[in-house]
Amino acid sequence: MSVEATRARIKARVWQNLAQSEESWRELPREQLEKVVELVTDAALIEVDSDLSEESARLAPKAASAPGVEDETILWEGRPFLSLSERYIITSERVRVISGLLGKERVDIELVRIQDFDQTQTVRERLLNLGDLTIHSHDRSHPVVVLNNIADPQSVHEILRRAVLDARQRHRLTYREEM
Repeated sequence: MSVEATRARIKARVWQNLAQSEESWRELPREQLEKVVELVTDAALIEVDSDLSEESARLAPKAASAPGVEDETILWEGRPFLSLSERYIITSERVRVISGLLGKERVDIELVRIQDFDQTQTVRERLLNLGDLTIHSHDRSHPVVVLNNIADPQSVHEILRRAVLDARQRHRLTYREEM
């Protein structure tokens, strides 16, 4: 279920509870009541996401170095807002997207193959400090990968930018644009 669908369900439930309550909410102007419902909905979403983070951390296997990649370090780990079935990992060598709850699919994009990346945020995402990071790469199987609804996208954007620059420098690669 998408974040917007979950948001709509929570919002509808808040309105339903207000209508069924014995309090006299009708005295408040409609626009003030709508602001209260928005705040309650956002607070509920944040709490649900926090619980999912704890559950995800409990269920996720602990990161371990694979043979031959002892120098690879995890720079950032996260997941989409309100998701248990997808995880994102940025290491010193690659961006990894792991999808699935029971069955797993893993996509790796080497940092040196990343061509460009963009960050986008809607107004609602800005209020919740969420956003999307779109990665454009020279990877033939996954030329565009989107890290959806990640927390603190500005920090993740900067972590990825520095990681890409460090990987290019470490491997002595330069990127040349065609004119």
